[in-house]
Amino acid sequence: MVSRHTIITQVRLNFIPRLFAFLVYSVIFLAGSAAAQNGGMYIYPAKGQDQNKQNEDRYDCHSWAVSQTGFDPSKSQTNPPPGSSGNQQYRPSERHVLKGGARGAALGAVGGAITGDAGKGAAAGAAMGGLAGGFRRRDDRKQQASQQQADAQSAQQNQQIAYNRAMAACLEGRGYTVK
Repeated sequence: MVSRHTIITQVRLNFIPRLFAFLVYSVIFLAGSAAAQNGGMYIYPAKGQDQNKQNEDRYDCHSWAVSQTGFDPSKSQTNPPPGSSGNQQYRPSERHVLKGGARGAALGAVGGAITGDAGKGAAAGAAMGGLAGGFRRRDDRKQQASQQQADAQSAQQNQQIAYNRAMAACLEGRGYTVK
C-alpha cells in the first residue's frame, strides 16, 4: 500500500511542471496580444518621451490614422459569412438544372434509342442531367463564396497596411522611431 506522504509528494511533483507550463504559455499569450495591439510596429521614443506622453501620442496618432484611412484595427473586422453576398442578388438555379436536364435528355434519348425505348432513356437522362446541373450550381456558389472571402481578406490587409503607414508617419512626426 502506498503511503499518504508518497501520494502528496507525487502530486506536488506533477504540479510544478504544470505550473511552469502555464506561466510560459501565459507570457507568450500576453506578448502576442501586446504585439497585435501595435499592429506589428516597434515604436521607440527617440526624444526620451515619458510613458504618459507616449500614451497620449499613440492615442492621437491612432485617431488620426483612423480618420485618414477609415480603418480601425481596435474594432473587430467582420467578414460576411461564406455563401452570403451583400451586394449580389440571388440567382435561381434554373439555368444550371435546365441546361443539365436538356443535355441529359438528349444523351438519354440516344442511349434509349439504342436499347429500344428512347422515351425512358430521355427521362432518365433528364433526371441525371438536372442533378448534375444542381451540383454544378453548388460548386459555382462555393467558388464564388471562396473568392469573396479572399477578396475581403485582401481588402482588410490593404487597409491594415494603410493604417500602419499613417500611424508610423504621425509617430515619426512626433519624434519616435518606428519599424
